[in-house]
Amino acid sequence: MTNPIPVSLLTGFLGAGKTTLLNRLLHDPAAGRVAVIVNEFGEAGLDHDLIESAAEDVVLMPAGCICCTIRGDLAKTMSRLLVRRAMGELRFDRVIIETTGLADPGPIHHTLLVDPVLAPDFVLDGIITAVDVVLGMSTLDRHAEAQAQVAMADRIVLTKRDLADDLTLQHLEHRLDRLNPGAARIIASNGAVPTGVLFGLSALRRAMTHNHALDWLSAAPDPLAGLSGLPQPKAQVTPLMHHASDDRISTASVTFDTPIPPEVFDLWLDTLIALRGQDILRMKGIVHIKDLPTPFVFHGVQHIFEPPQPLTNWPEGDQTSRIVIIARDIPQHDLQASLAMLGQHPETEPI
Repeated sequence: MTNPIPVSLLTGFLGAGKTTLLNRLLHDPAAGRVAVIVNEFGEAGLDHDLIESAAEDVVLMPAGCICCTIRGDLAKTMSRLLVRRAMGELRFDRVIIETTGLADPGPIHHTLLVDPVLAPDFVLDGIITAVDVVLGMSTLDRHAEAQAQVAMADRIVLTKRDLADDLTLQHLEHRLDRLNPGAARIIASNGAVPTGVLFGLSALRRAMTHNHALDWLSAAPDPLAGLSGLPQPKAQVTPLMHHASDDRISTASVTFDTPIPPEVFDLWLDTLIALRGQDILRMKGIVHIKDLPTPFVFHGVQHIFEPPQPLTNWPEGDQTSRIVIIARDIPQHDLQASLAMLGQHPETEPI
């Protein structure tokens, strides 16, 4: 398919307000034609009665958690959507998958990339995570799944803001800064968000400008601006924040102001994925490789990476490489040591 169908993954812990957000989105004419895939749990649909959309646009998965049945049932469900679309039974421009509250987004990302039937026709547009402002802190304290959902998000939607005081919101946002500082956050008003803020999130799916690529890498204009960390030989490795003692998530980043030799980058990436691939929740970056005319963006979840995309309109003279890693159950000093490997050659100097 010349223009693959964008797929948005809507996740968030139990009771975070995913279905309310989805309902409001489906009633927004500017969202276009949306096909929705939700879980059916037990004899009754988990959220089926709450989704006030046209029946033909809502597809129920068989009973069970979507992250466990993904490789079989979801692939069949999305293939049927393609067939019905080709036959004129359905009209849709994008797909939203609403997961159960305990779902791991990783397998869905993997399936869209590697399934031979789905990969040519669907592309992951972004991961959207709903977080309940009232119960968000306690949920993150008690459930590793909620931490992973936040860590993997491209955009975080804060729900039930009207039920929480300012101090509760401030504490939650500080916690989210530690878990995923690069994901832009937006506050929903009774489940509604401005049109378009949940779509077009991936930097690998459209012609990137310099600013958009940096925004994708981090919400800040410079993903490492104002951050402190420990210097490493030939590199400045920067922990974006020290993670809380009860969080299993750690985040680190690195910058280089000269291109990286290709053999160094390949060895580093292959080694990290081989040793700790299952623990890498997300890895993304803008990288300048020696002797290549333009930088490229890359993005991976665990051991599966999307095809790198060149940034052909990058400003001349800017050769800064930026890499961010969000990992689970990897000590901060191990992430720092891994990133420092990229600096163990004379061509690369720290900023």
